[in-house]
Amino acid sequence: MPVADLSLLPGGSCPGGPDGSLCGAAVLLSGAGGAAAIGAPTGAPSPSPAVPDLVVVVYEHCPPAAPAVSGGWRLGAWAPSWSTRQHAEAVASVRAAIGRGDVYQVNVVGHWSASYTGDPSAALERVAAIEGAVYGGVVSGDGWAVACASPETLVSVAAGRVQSRPIKGTRPATEQGRRELLASAKERAEHIMIVDLVRNDLALVARTGSVRVEELFALRRWVGLWQAESVVAADLSGGVGLAGVLRAVAPGGSVTGAPKRAALAEVARLERVGRGPSMGAVGWVSAFGVDLGLTIRTVAADGDRVHVWAGGGITWGSEPAAEVAEAAAKAGPLFGALRG
Repeated sequence: MPVADLSLLPGGSCPGGPDGSLCGAAVLLSGAGGAAAIGAPTGAPSPSPAVPDLVVVVYEHCPPAAPAVSGGWRLGAWAPSWSTRQHAEAVASVRAAIGRGDVYQVNVVGHWSASYTGDPSAALERVAAIEGAVYGGVVSGDGWAVACASPETLVSVAAGRVQSRPIKGTRPATEQGRRELLASAKERAEHIMIVDLVRNDLALVARTGSVRVEELFALRRWVGLWQAESVVAADLSGGVGLAGVLRAVAPGGSVTGAPKRAALAEVARLERVGRGPSMGAVGWVSAFGVDLGLTIRTVAADGDRVHVWAGGGITWGSEPAAEVAEAAAKAGPLFGALRG
């Protein structure tokens, strides 16, 4: 029996084949695992230590699994790992670090947890099926499970082309929200900083001179939010394997900040709870290529608690109250899916 399992939703990236033939491998990498791979601070301990920092499961083709059905699922009250005031103070601390010249941007992540009883399987499947989830699936093992509804591509590799699609900048999915996001100098500056970071990351594994921004600050919808996305691509250098690609791009720039190592040092100083499997990577590796999403919009369940993480990038122009509200807006659809 495998130590973990990954259920991909319809339309997943595993190509068809006869039952019993090799399909590929599912990969789950925690945010702390990505930081450790580049020698950066890994932050506070995970609130869900049962979830491994790295999971790799090799699959054979088999008939589709039946949808999860669980009974007796009851979810308790959500408890944040820090108060609204403490979250706002962390934002203010990042602004002070920017003022000192220590960093240009830091992504600050909050955490919530709730007790539960019963089988969480169906609730986690609802999370994975949230509208706009490009990387929707559930990874599970002995005593733990992780559900992801991420819209963001950390890295994909196919036919010698490597690509990342960083997301940075959020507003409500209304016409006014769209106008505000397009007009916001703060959001655009924050976004372009991360695009530049991703360009530098891809340059570590790219053919010289091949890194290019194919799309900049395009608005996409995720549930009730507009989010700004760019497409950064390059031609992969010869001889680069999966480990080299992951060391170049993980943890993703949109959940760390710039410069990446200095931003991770601020994260380790400020965040009271570890990021666990969130802010890492999840996806698929096969003979056809690599397709890994950033584990934002991610839920973890251990033996008795469910965990949710959400945050946002902090720049000099950030307002603490607005950043706290943005994190709550990103977590809201996850809470709703878990309640059912």
